[in-house]
Amino acid sequence: VQLVESGGGLVQPGGSLRLSCAASGFTFSSYSMIWYRQAPGKERELVATISRAGSVTNYADSAKGRFTISRDNAKNTVYLQMNSLKPEDTAVYYCYARRGGNDYWGQGTQVTVSS
Repeated sequence: VQLVESGGGLVQPGGSLRLSCAASGFTFSSYSMIWYRQAPGKERELVATISRAGSVTNYADSAKGRFTISRDNAKNTVYLQMNSLKPEDTAVYYCYARRGGNDYWGQGTQVTVSS
């Protein structure tokens, strides 16, 4: 089982990034997918969730209107499009596959928003 995040990096305030999380080793379409993030010295926080078929999404207040979660079950990949990035979005971003019982974490990708 693997969840591999990519797409992080350094971006200026107001910029955009698209994170990807490629899944393998399990039935991706059977899992809800979640993006979390963890900033230095802070607890891990939920950013966005998407249902198994992609029909239902939810966002943290900090992400609403700026971030969009999506998935492509044919590619076993979940995405997080992040626009209008702020310095406070700086964190390690993790994807999480949730089904209940057999849940999986990715290794994380660093996002740094700085001028």
